Amino acid sequence: MTPGTPARPGLMVLLSVACGLLAANVYYAQPLAGTIASDLHLSERAAGLVVTLTQIGYGLGLLLVVPLADRLENRALILGLVTLAGGALCLAALTQTAAVFFVASLAIGLGSVCVQVLVPYATHLASSARSGRTVGTVTTGLMVGIMLARPVSGFVAASLGWRAMFWISAALMGALLATLFHRLPARRPPAQDASTAMLPAMARALASMPLLRQRILYQMALFSGFSLFWTTIPLWLAGPAWGWSHAQIGLFALAGAMSAVVAPIAGTLADHGHARAGTAGALAAGTLAFVLAGIAPAGTGTGTVVLVLSALLLDLAVTMSFVIGQRTIFGLASGGRARLNGVYMASFTAAGALGSAVGTWIYAAHGWGVVAAAGAVMVVLAGVRFSFARADASSRAAPK
Repeated sequence: MTPGTPARPGLMVLLSVACGLLAANVYYAQPLAGTIASDLHLSERAAGLVVTLTQIGYGLGLLLVVPLADRLENRALILGLVTLAGGALCLAALTQTAAVFFVASLAIGLGSVCVQVLVPYATHLASSARSGRTVGTVTTGLMVGIMLARPVSGFVAASLGWRAMFWISAALMGALLATLFHRLPARRPPAQDASTAMLPAMARALASMPLLRQRILYQMALFSGFSLFWTTIPLWLAGPAWGWSHAQIGLFALAGAMSAVVAPIAGTLADHGHARAGTAGALAAGTLAFVLAGIAPAGTGTGTVVLVLSALLLDLAVTMSFVIGQRTIFGLASGGRARLNGVYMASFTAAGALGSAVGTWIYAAHGWGVVAAAGAVMVVLAGVRFSFARADASSRAAPK
Protein backbone atom coordinates (compact mmCIF):
# COMPACT_ATOMS: atom_id res chain seq x y z
CA MET A 1 0.00 0.00 0.00
CA THR A 2 1.44 3.37 -1.02
CA PRO A 3 0.55 6.90 0.22
CA GLY A 4 -2.48 8.26 -1.52
CA THR A 5 -3.69 4.87 -2.73
CA PRO A 6 -7.51 4.90 -2.62
CA ALA A 7 -8.87 2.88 0.25
CA ARG A 8 -11.09 -0.09 -0.42
CA PRO A 9 -14.82 0.69 -0.04
CA GLY A 10 -15.79 0.95 3.59
CA LEU A 11 -12.22 0.66 4.90
CA MET A 12 -12.11 4.20 6.28
CA VAL A 13 -15.43 3.60 8.03
CA LEU A 14 -14.03 0.39 9.50
CA LEU A 15 -10.93 2.23 10.75
CA SER A 16 -13.13 4.89 12.33
CA VAL A 17 -15.27 2.26 14.10
CA ALA A 18 -12.15 0.38 15.23
CA CYS A 19 -10.70 3.58 16.70
CA GLY A 20 -13.93 4.22 18.60
CA LEU A 21 -14.15 0.72 20.08
CA LEU A 22 -10.49 0.71 21.12
CA ALA A 23 -10.48 4.22 22.57
CA ALA A 24 -13.61 3.46 24.60
CA ASN A 25 -11.72 0.76 26.52
CA VAL A 26 -9.66 3.44 28.27
CA TYR A 27 -12.73 5.30 29.53
CA TYR A 28 -15.32 2.69 30.55
CA ALA A 29 -14.02 2.73 34.14
CA GLN A 30 -14.11 6.52 34.51
CA PRO A 31 -17.72 6.91 35.78
CA LEU A 32 -17.46 3.58 37.62
CA ALA A 33 -14.29 4.38 39.59
CA GLY A 34 -16.11 4.73 42.90
CA THR A 35 -18.10 1.52 42.45
CA ILE A 36 -15.10 -0.52 41.31
CA ALA A 37 -12.97 0.86 44.15
CA SER A 38 -15.63 -0.08 46.70
CA ASP A 39 -16.03 -3.58 45.29
CA LEU A 40 -12.26 -4.09 45.36
CA HIS A 41 -11.98 -2.57 48.87
CA LEU A 42 -10.09 0.60 47.88
CA SER A 43 -10.43 3.98 49.59
CA GLU A 44 -12.08 6.98 47.91
CA ARG A 45 -8.69 8.65 47.46
CA ALA A 46 -7.35 5.53 45.74
CA ALA A 47 -10.33 5.37 43.36
CA GLY A 48 -8.42 7.44 40.83
CA LEU A 49 -6.00 4.52 40.34
CA VAL A 50 -8.79 2.59 38.62
CA VAL A 51 -8.56 5.10 35.75
CA THR A 52 -4.96 6.25 36.13
CA LEU A 53 -3.37 2.82 35.62
CA THR A 54 -5.21 2.30 32.33
CA GLN A 55 -3.92 5.68 31.18
CA ILE A 56 -0.40 4.78 32.31
CA GLY A 57 -0.58 1.57 30.26
CA TYR A 58 -1.79 3.62 27.31
CA GLY A 59 1.07 6.07 27.79
CA LEU A 60 3.66 3.29 27.92
CA GLY A 61 2.21 1.90 24.71
CA LEU A 62 2.52 5.28 23.04
CA LEU A 63 6.22 5.45 23.88
CA LEU A 64 7.17 1.82 23.32
CA VAL A 65 4.63 0.32 20.91
CA VAL A 66 3.23 3.02 18.61
CA PRO A 67 6.65 3.95 17.14
CA LEU A 68 7.01 0.31 16.02
CA ALA A 69 4.47 1.14 13.29
CA ASP A 70 7.31 2.99 11.51
CA ARG A 71 9.33 -0.21 11.25
CA LEU A 72 7.03 -3.25 11.61
CA GLU A 73 4.30 -4.54 9.32
CA ASN A 74 1.24 -2.62 10.50
CA ARG A 75 -1.47 -5.26 10.06
CA ALA A 76 0.25 -7.80 12.32
CA LEU A 77 0.93 -5.12 14.95
CA ILE A 78 -2.70 -4.01 14.95
CA LEU A 79 -4.07 -7.55 15.28
CA GLY A 80 -1.70 -8.32 18.15
CA LEU A 81 -2.73 -5.21 20.09
CA VAL A 82 -6.46 -5.91 19.66
CA THR A 83 -5.87 -9.43 20.99
CA LEU A 84 -4.04 -8.04 24.04
CA ALA A 85 -6.86 -5.60 24.78
CA GLY A 86 -9.51 -8.31 24.58
CA GLY A 87 -7.64 -10.66 26.90
CA ALA A 88 -7.01 -7.91 29.45
CA LEU A 89 -10.69 -6.94 29.48
CA CYS A 90 -11.59 -10.55 30.29
CA LEU A 91 -9.11 -10.53 33.17
CA ALA A 92 -10.55 -7.29 34.57
CA ALA A 93 -14.06 -8.74 34.47
CA LEU A 94 -13.00 -11.95 36.23
CA THR A 95 -10.75 -10.74 39.04
CA GLN A 96 -11.80 -10.22 42.65
CA THR A 97 -8.59 -8.51 43.78
CA ALA A 98 -7.34 -4.97 43.32
CA ALA A 99 -3.78 -5.99 42.38
CA VAL A 100 -4.91 -8.19 39.48
CA PHE A 101 -7.39 -5.56 38.35
CA PHE A 102 -4.58 -2.99 38.25
CA VAL A 103 -2.44 -5.33 36.11
CA ALA A 104 -5.40 -5.86 33.79
CA SER A 105 -5.93 -2.08 33.62
CA LEU A 106 -2.33 -1.53 32.52
CA ALA A 107 -2.75 -4.19 29.83
CA ILE A 108 -6.06 -2.71 28.65
CA GLY A 109 -4.33 0.61 28.13
CA LEU A 110 -1.37 -1.01 26.40
CA GLY A 111 -3.56 -2.95 23.96
CA SER A 112 -5.93 -0.07 23.29
CA VAL A 113 -3.01 2.08 22.13
CA CYS A 114 -3.69 0.33 18.82
CA VAL A 115 -5.91 3.29 18.01
CA GLN A 116 -2.79 5.44 17.63
CA VAL A 117 -1.37 2.96 15.15
CA LEU A 118 -4.59 3.12 13.15
CA VAL A 119 -4.72 6.93 12.84
CA PRO A 120 -1.36 7.44 11.06
CA TYR A 121 -2.01 4.19 9.15
CA ALA A 122 -5.16 5.81 7.74
CA THR A 123 -3.25 8.91 6.62
CA HIS A 124 -1.03 6.74 4.44
CA LEU A 125 -4.15 5.99 2.40
CA ALA A 126 -4.76 9.65 1.64
CA SER A 127 -2.99 12.42 -0.22
CA SER A 128 -1.24 15.11 1.84
CA ALA A 129 -3.86 17.66 0.76
CA ARG A 130 -6.54 15.56 2.43
CA SER A 131 -4.53 14.59 5.50
CA GLY A 132 -6.51 16.81 7.85
CA ARG A 133 -9.84 15.55 6.59
CA THR A 134 -8.64 11.96 6.87
CA VAL A 135 -7.50 12.52 10.45
CA GLY A 136 -10.81 14.23 11.18
CA THR A 137 -12.85 11.36 9.72
CA VAL A 138 -11.02 8.63 11.61
CA THR A 139 -10.84 10.75 14.75
CA THR A 140 -14.61 11.16 14.66
CA GLY A 141 -14.88 7.47 15.50
CA LEU A 142 -12.20 7.81 18.15
CA MET A 143 -13.95 10.72 19.84
CA VAL A 144 -17.39 9.10 19.61
CA GLY A 145 -15.89 6.07 21.37
CA ILE A 146 -14.38 8.22 24.11
CA MET A 147 -17.51 10.28 24.62
CA LEU A 148 -19.96 7.35 24.52
CA ALA A 149 -17.83 5.12 26.78
CA ARG A 150 -18.88 7.00 29.91
CA PRO A 151 -22.68 7.01 29.39
CA VAL A 152 -22.71 3.44 28.05
CA SER A 153 -20.75 2.11 31.03
CA GLY A 154 -23.06 4.01 33.37
CA PHE A 155 -26.17 2.46 31.82
CA VAL A 156 -24.69 -1.03 31.73
CA ALA A 157 -23.47 -0.82 35.33
CA ALA A 158 -26.88 0.39 36.50
CA SER A 159 -28.57 -2.65 34.94
CA LEU A 160 -26.00 -5.45 34.98
CA GLY A 161 -23.15 -4.36 37.25
CA TRP A 162 -19.73 -2.93 36.39
CA ARG A 163 -18.20 -6.27 35.37
CA ALA A 164 -20.71 -6.66 32.53
CA MET A 165 -19.20 -3.65 30.78
CA PHE A 166 -15.81 -5.34 30.61
CA TRP A 167 -17.34 -8.57 29.29
CA ILE A 168 -19.24 -6.67 26.60
CA SER A 169 -16.12 -4.80 25.53
CA ALA A 170 -14.12 -8.05 25.41
CA ALA A 171 -16.74 -9.51 23.05
CA LEU A 172 -16.51 -6.39 20.88
CA MET A 173 -12.73 -6.82 20.69
CA GLY A 174 -13.25 -10.39 19.50
CA ALA A 175 -15.61 -9.24 16.74
CA LEU A 176 -13.24 -6.42 15.77
CA LEU A 177 -10.29 -8.81 15.60
CA ALA A 178 -12.13 -11.11 13.21
CA THR A 179 -13.23 -8.20 11.00
CA LEU A 180 -9.79 -6.60 10.83
CA PHE A 181 -8.20 -9.96 10.07
CA HIS A 182 -10.32 -10.25 6.92
CA ARG A 183 -10.44 -6.60 5.82
CA LEU A 184 -7.21 -4.88 6.82
CA PRO A 185 -4.59 -4.56 4.05
CA ALA A 186 -0.95 -5.09 4.88
CA ARG A 187 1.38 -2.10 5.11
CA ARG A 188 5.13 -2.50 5.47
CA PRO A 189 6.96 0.77 6.24
CA PRO A 190 9.92 1.82 4.08
CA ALA A 191 13.08 -0.08 5.03
CA GLN A 192 14.99 3.08 5.95
CA ASP A 193 12.63 3.76 8.85
CA ALA A 194 14.07 0.79 10.72
CA SER A 195 17.58 2.26 10.90
CA THR A 196 16.80 4.82 13.59
CA ALA A 197 16.43 3.94 17.27
CA MET A 198 12.91 4.79 18.38
CA LEU A 199 13.24 6.58 21.71
CA PRO A 200 16.29 8.69 20.74
CA ALA A 201 14.52 9.68 17.52
CA MET A 202 11.44 10.73 19.50
CA ALA A 203 13.61 12.74 21.90
CA ARG A 204 15.36 14.48 18.99
CA ALA A 205 12.02 15.32 17.40
CA LEU A 206 10.80 16.82 20.67
CA ALA A 207 13.97 18.90 21.03
CA SER A 208 14.11 20.12 17.41
CA MET A 209 10.45 20.82 16.58
CA PRO A 210 8.94 23.86 18.35
CA LEU A 211 5.53 23.19 16.82
CA LEU A 212 5.50 19.69 18.28
CA ARG A 213 6.27 21.08 21.74
CA GLN A 214 3.57 23.72 21.40
CA ARG A 215 0.90 21.24 20.34
CA ILE A 216 1.90 18.96 23.22
CA LEU A 217 1.58 21.81 25.72
CA TYR A 218 -1.90 22.83 24.55
CA GLN A 219 -3.18 19.28 24.57
CA MET A 220 -1.56 18.46 27.92
CA ALA A 221 -3.43 21.33 29.54
CA LEU A 222 -6.77 20.43 27.99
CA PHE A 223 -6.49 16.68 28.42
CA SER A 224 -5.31 16.81 32.03
CA GLY A 225 -8.33 19.02 32.71
CA PHE A 226 -10.56 16.62 30.77
CA SER A 227 -9.36 13.65 32.87
CA LEU A 228 -9.59 15.61 36.10
CA PHE A 229 -13.18 16.62 35.25
CA TRP A 230 -14.50 13.24 34.13
CA THR A 231 -12.83 11.21 36.88
CA THR A 232 -14.06 13.39 39.73
CA ILE A 233 -17.47 14.64 38.61
CA PRO A 234 -19.11 11.18 38.91
CA LEU A 235 -17.99 11.15 42.56
CA TRP A 236 -19.59 14.57 43.10
CA LEU A 237 -22.79 13.69 41.25
CA ALA A 238 -23.16 10.40 43.14
CA GLY A 239 -22.56 12.13 46.50
CA PRO A 240 -25.07 13.73 48.86
CA ALA A 241 -25.08 17.08 47.04
CA TRP A 242 -26.69 15.47 43.97
CA GLY A 243 -27.53 11.85 44.79
CA TRP A 244 -27.53 10.69 41.18
CA SER A 245 -27.63 7.05 40.08
CA HIS A 246 -25.29 5.40 37.56
CA ALA A 247 -28.00 5.80 34.89
CA GLN A 248 -28.37 9.53 35.59
CA ILE A 249 -24.60 10.04 35.48
CA GLY A 250 -24.59 8.12 32.20
CA LEU A 251 -27.20 10.47 30.73
CA PHE A 252 -25.12 13.43 31.85
CA ALA A 253 -21.99 12.01 30.20
CA LEU A 254 -23.95 11.58 26.98
CA ALA A 255 -23.95 15.37 26.58
CA GLY A 256 -20.26 15.41 25.82
CA ALA A 257 -20.64 12.86 23.02
CA MET A 258 -22.13 15.52 20.77
CA SER A 259 -18.75 17.23 20.61
CA ALA A 260 -17.46 14.46 18.30
CA VAL A 261 -19.08 16.28 15.35
CA VAL A 262 -16.32 18.90 15.58
CA ALA A 263 -13.56 16.43 14.58
CA PRO A 264 -13.97 16.62 10.78
CA ILE A 265 -14.54 20.38 11.05
CA ALA A 266 -11.26 20.77 12.91
CA GLY A 267 -9.42 18.74 10.27
CA THR A 268 -10.84 20.89 7.47
CA LEU A 269 -9.88 24.09 9.34
CA ALA A 270 -6.31 22.83 9.64
CA ASP A 271 -6.18 21.91 5.94
CA HIS A 272 -7.21 25.49 5.07
CA GLY A 273 -4.71 27.23 7.32
CA HIS A 274 -7.06 28.17 10.18
CA ALA A 275 -5.52 25.97 12.85
CA ARG A 276 -4.43 28.91 15.01
CA ALA A 277 -7.98 30.26 15.21
CA GLY A 278 -9.26 26.78 16.01
CA THR A 279 -6.70 26.39 18.80
CA ALA A 280 -7.65 29.76 20.29
CA GLY A 281 -11.28 28.70 20.28
CA ALA A 282 -10.45 25.38 21.94
CA LEU A 283 -8.50 27.01 24.78
CA ALA A 284 -11.22 29.61 25.33
CA ALA A 285 -13.92 26.91 25.42
CA GLY A 286 -11.90 24.84 27.89
CA THR A 287 -11.46 27.79 30.24
CA LEU A 288 -15.16 28.69 30.08
CA ALA A 289 -16.09 25.05 30.75
CA PHE A 290 -14.29 25.02 34.11
CA VAL A 291 -15.63 28.43 35.10
CA LEU A 292 -19.18 27.20 34.51
CA ALA A 293 -18.50 23.92 36.31
CA GLY A 294 -17.21 25.80 39.34
CA ILE A 295 -20.27 28.05 39.68
CA ALA A 296 -22.96 25.43 38.97
CA PRO A 297 -25.32 25.29 41.98
CA ALA A 298 -25.37 21.71 43.31
CA GLY A 299 -28.58 19.69 43.26
CA THR A 300 -30.62 22.14 41.17
CA GLY A 301 -32.09 22.16 37.68
CA THR A 302 -30.05 25.25 36.84
CA GLY A 303 -26.91 23.51 38.03
CA THR A 304 -27.67 20.54 35.80
CA VAL A 305 -28.02 22.74 32.72
CA VAL A 306 -24.81 24.59 33.53
CA LEU A 307 -22.88 21.33 34.04
CA VAL A 308 -24.18 19.90 30.75
CA LEU A 309 -22.98 23.01 28.93
CA SER A 310 -19.66 22.79 30.75
CA ALA A 311 -19.17 19.14 29.75
CA LEU A 312 -20.04 19.89 26.12
CA LEU A 313 -17.61 22.81 25.94
CA LEU A 314 -14.76 20.85 27.54
CA ASP A 315 -15.18 17.82 25.28
CA LEU A 316 -15.46 20.09 22.22
CA ALA A 317 -12.24 21.89 23.23
CA VAL A 318 -10.30 18.65 23.66
CA THR A 319 -11.51 17.28 20.33
CA MET A 320 -10.72 20.46 18.41
CA SER A 321 -7.21 20.77 19.83
CA PHE A 322 -6.49 17.06 19.37
CA VAL A 323 -7.38 16.92 15.68
CA ILE A 324 -5.56 20.15 14.85
CA GLY A 325 -2.54 18.91 16.78
CA GLN A 326 -2.39 15.63 14.87
CA ARG A 327 -2.81 17.38 11.52
CA THR A 328 0.06 19.67 12.44
CA ILE A 329 2.52 17.01 13.56
CA PHE A 330 1.75 14.71 10.62
CA GLY A 331 2.89 17.56 8.37
CA LEU A 332 6.26 17.84 10.08
CA ALA A 333 7.79 14.50 8.99
CA SER A 334 5.69 12.19 6.82
CA GLY A 335 8.16 9.30 7.16
CA GLY A 336 8.00 9.29 10.96
CA ARG A 337 4.32 9.91 11.65
CA ALA A 338 3.98 7.06 14.13
CA ARG A 339 6.95 8.30 16.14
CA LEU A 340 5.72 11.89 16.23
CA ASN A 341 2.22 10.72 17.09
CA GLY A 342 3.67 8.54 19.83
CA VAL A 343 5.53 11.35 21.58
CA TYR A 344 2.55 13.71 21.13
CA MET A 345 0.05 11.24 22.55
CA ALA A 346 2.32 9.94 25.31
CA SER A 347 2.95 13.43 26.63
CA PHE A 348 -0.65 14.46 27.06
CA THR A 349 -1.78 10.98 28.12
CA ALA A 350 0.70 11.20 31.00
CA ALA A 351 -0.82 14.56 31.86
CA GLY A 352 -4.26 12.95 31.76
CA ALA A 353 -3.19 10.17 34.12
CA LEU A 354 -1.86 12.78 36.53
CA GLY A 355 -5.10 14.73 36.21
CA SER A 356 -7.16 11.67 37.16
CA ALA A 357 -5.01 10.88 40.19
CA VAL A 358 -4.71 14.46 41.43
CA GLY A 359 -8.38 15.18 40.75
CA THR A 360 -9.67 12.50 43.10
CA TRP A 361 -7.19 13.61 45.78
CA ILE A 362 -8.25 17.27 45.45
CA TYR A 363 -11.92 16.33 45.52
CA ALA A 364 -11.55 14.17 48.64
CA ALA A 365 -9.53 16.87 50.43
CA HIS A 366 -11.10 20.13 49.22
CA GLY A 367 -14.29 19.50 47.25
CA TRP A 368 -15.56 20.17 43.76
CA GLY A 369 -14.95 23.94 43.68
CA VAL A 370 -11.19 23.51 44.02
CA VAL A 371 -11.22 20.79 41.36
CA ALA A 372 -12.88 23.18 38.88
CA ALA A 373 -10.46 25.98 39.81
CA ALA A 374 -7.46 23.70 39.25
CA GLY A 375 -8.75 22.75 35.81
CA ALA A 376 -9.29 26.38 34.85
CA VAL A 377 -5.78 27.36 35.94
CA MET A 378 -4.19 24.65 33.77
CA VAL A 379 -6.01 25.76 30.63
CA VAL A 380 -5.42 29.47 31.29
CA LEU A 381 -1.67 28.88 31.60
CA ALA A 382 -1.67 27.13 28.23
CA GLY A 383 -3.64 30.04 26.81
CA VAL A 384 -0.99 32.46 28.04
CA ARG A 385 1.70 30.44 26.27
CA PHE A 386 -0.43 30.33 23.12
CA SER A 387 -0.84 34.11 23.12
CA PHE A 388 2.94 34.53 22.95
CA ALA A 389 3.49 31.90 20.25
CA ARG A 390 4.67 33.42 16.96
CA ALA A 391 4.42 32.07 13.46
CA ASP A 392 7.70 30.82 12.02
CA ALA A 393 8.83 29.07 8.89
CA SER A 394 7.57 25.73 10.13
CA SER A 395 4.10 27.09 10.80
CA ARG A 396 3.71 28.01 7.14
CA ALA A 397 4.29 24.38 6.24
CA ALA A 398 2.09 23.03 9.03
CA PRO A 399 -0.20 25.65 10.68
CA LYS A 400 -0.23 25.95 14.43
